[in-house]
Amino acid sequence: QLMESGGGSVQAGGSLTLSCTASGYTFPNYCMAWFRLAAGKQREWVATIDRVRRTTYPDSVRGRFTISQDDGKNTLYLRMNSLTPEDTAMYYCAALYRPYGGTCPRFFGDFGYWGQGTQVTVSS
Repeated sequence: QLMESGGGSVQAGGSLTLSCTASGYTFPNYCMAWFRLAAGKQREWVATIDRVRRTTYPDSVRGRFTISQDDGKNTLYLRMNSLTPEDTAMYYCAALYRPYGGTCPRFFGDFGYWGQGTQVTVSS
């Protein structure tokens, strides 16, 4: 089970940190990711982190967003800086069981476990 928190409303240029608490997971065996869904758009990949802590981001958030995880707390984070109204969306964490490592995918259809989402709204 995955549960996100930390969403809210913020002005452009502000920051938020999202959290995703996992129960029943052992993080090193999973690819973990954040996706977002904005009104009228398709679900968009935001960040991934693999079992050796390699992180990847799309151009739209690279340099502004940082994905990290705390294995002891079984919690995934997404630090978001320099937010713009284009970042307004429902944010979801996702997990893919991958005990043998390898590159994490970026397509939402590859991830089998999802949280319920947390809303981020950025006003101009």
